[in-house]
Amino acid sequence: MGAIKIIKKAAVPKPKTTYPAWAFDNSPIADPLGYGERAVKFLRALKHPKNPLPGNPFQLDKWQERIVRAIYGPRNADGTRVVKTVVMLLPRGNRKTSLAAALALLHTFGPERVPGGEVLSAASDRSQAKIAFEEAVAVIRIMPKIDDIARITDHKHRIKNSRHNSFYACVSSDAASAHGHTPVFALIDEIHAWKKRDLWDAIKSGMSKTPGSLMIIATTAGRGQENLAFEQIEYARKVAKGEIHDPATLPILLETPNDADWQDETVWHRANPGLAHGYPDIEGLRQLAREAAERPGDKLAFQQFHLNMWQDHSEAAFVEMSTYDQGKEPFDLADLKGKPCWLGVDLSSTSDLTAVVAAWRDGDDGYVVRPWFFCPKDNLDRRTQQSGYPYNQWAEDEVLTPTPGNVVDIRAVENHIRDLCEQFEVREIAFDPHYARITMANLVEDGYPCVEFRQGWMTMGPAIQILEKALLSGKFQHGGHPILRWNFDNVVIHDDGKGNKSFHKGKARDKIDGAVATAMAVARAATGEDTRSIYDTDDRPEGLLIF
Repeated sequence: MGAIKIIKKAAVPKPKTTYPAWAFDNSPIADPLGYGERAVKFLRALKHPKNPLPGNPFQLDKWQERIVRAIYGPRNADGTRVVKTVVMLLPRGNRKTSLAAALALLHTFGPERVPGGEVLSAASDRSQAKIAFEEAVAVIRIMPKIDDIARITDHKHRIKNSRHNSFYACVSSDAASAHGHTPVFALIDEIHAWKKRDLWDAIKSGMSKTPGSLMIIATTAGRGQENLAFEQIEYARKVAKGEIHDPATLPILLETPNDADWQDETVWHRANPGLAHGYPDIEGLRQLAREAAERPGDKLAFQQFHLNMWQDHSEAAFVEMSTYDQGKEPFDLADLKGKPCWLGVDLSSTSDLTAVVAAWRDGDDGYVVRPWFFCPKDNLDRRTQQSGYPYNQWAEDEVLTPTPGNVVDIRAVENHIRDLCEQFEVREIAFDPHYARITMANLVEDGYPCVEFRQGWMTMGPAIQILEKALLSGKFQHGGHPILRWNFDNVVIHDDGKGNKSFHKGKARDKIDGAVATAMAVARAATGEDTRSIYDTDDRPEGLLIF
């Protein structure tokens, strides 16, 4: 009865949003055996030391109560629970971890316990996993009836019910071993932060061996699409919309559309049901919003963590595109003839996108850039169909040069570089040497000023800083080239924790070649004046790093 079935699109009317309106109305929730009521009574009998009200009652607000009833009330004909997986997407500060910890106690000490049952809270690292564990311990400590039978082993982060041998433990996805778990209940906490899926796969496979198991995924929104968290949220969205019929999955998705007005407090209340009950702190949110209005990075964080707006990139975006677009005004290349020019070249593998970018200085810390892109002509249609990006249109608009055959014609790229050197005062041609050894050797042999520019953070880190400064100060003119804009929109930043930054793709199919070549050209424009090839002298240009 709980089996998954794909429904044809025309079969079921789709709701316009995934919003769980049922959690806030008075619509009936099935509870034929009274198990939903039983779970609510157990949670209401709990105490919480942080509640200042007399008796320290565990706060279970109406929307939370309805969630509990929706999990435990509906039953199959044989009496087993319908819901097997709960996907709860809630912004920070809405006490999702407190609720999940209380449910863990329900399965360890309450009426949902199973003799010898394993109850887990799992998170990206041990410190995050401990949050739910410590919530549970705090509740146990002020409840003598539970504390008397609880055996808490702090250093192992484990709580045992000595009367029924059920136990609660916290584990993390960074643990050395993930296998061997057969939980009856698992809290998957902040799945958006999980970097690998070993523990997830181990828990999922273990739960399939345990009759009546329940998984609670409690998380805020994440970034990117090629990760475990997006897989689970996207599946829950399809269930919520009726695209997939899966009664065993309960989606509770308090998320905000990306085109919503993120500064509108009515939007805040819709995503944060706790605001009606005093949490999170509304004044605190207002202060964060004021700061976010002036800081692009803080804005993205506010949208992600407090409004559950899923971010397009898997990491922090390099630049706000509204900032990038400040340099879209067209310019005439003829005006740049006679001025010193630097080229950055990112040669692709044989079938990928290749970029050549020219950079000119424009006053103090300012730059003008012009890109040229190349790709194989034979697979242009397939690229357009598979990627969803208009390669055919770009070729028609002459902003992309398709070269004959099914691989990039490196000779065409090399000839284009020679043409640029004839037209402009090219001081250096910076190459990532990975695919460029032959091209560099050919050009150097003819006296062209080639330099190596490797893609490690020691070289790209300073280049990114120079480029970022120009962008943020409005001193970066690119003329609105559509492919270059697409490349910059795809860039995400990886930081090694020590301030060293590097460019990466937001998604595997995205291209950032133009942005990489731009950073190379701008970096050499900022520091280079030498017209000599590095192969003509042992005195390498100042600032050039070769490894």
